[in-house]
Amino acid sequence: MIAKKERGKMERRLSAALTHACEQAKPLLPGFCWLTHEVDYQRFPESLVVTWVFDTHPNLANALKGDARRHIADLTAEALAEAGLDVGDASRHLDFDSEEACEREHGGDWQRRLRTKPTRH
Repeated sequence: MIAKKERGKMERRLSAALTHACEQAKPLLPGFCWLTHEVDYQRFPESLVVTWVFDTHPNLANALKGDARRHIADLTAEALAEAGLDVGDASRHLDFDSEEACEREHGGDWQRRLRTKPTRH
């Protein structure tokens, strides 16, 4: 189990590193808007999920093809390494979504949407 003080430090490092990855990705990935992460530090690292959010489903679908998906996984892996976190294969911790789907299915309420998504690990 990770102590509360260490969880806070990890969270700050992770947030800063993922913010950097987000800013790198915006000019490279058409329709990419933002990313977020969720983690239960009592089940770390298997509980970590980094969600990459695109504006529309077509832009999301294009990002999941070929090199773009690999680039997203690489940016995520670099961010996790920068934060000093060893999670193994970063691609296992990725999730993808769109603003369009959240608006349609949850009225734009991202907190509710992320809470109700099935656990991936």
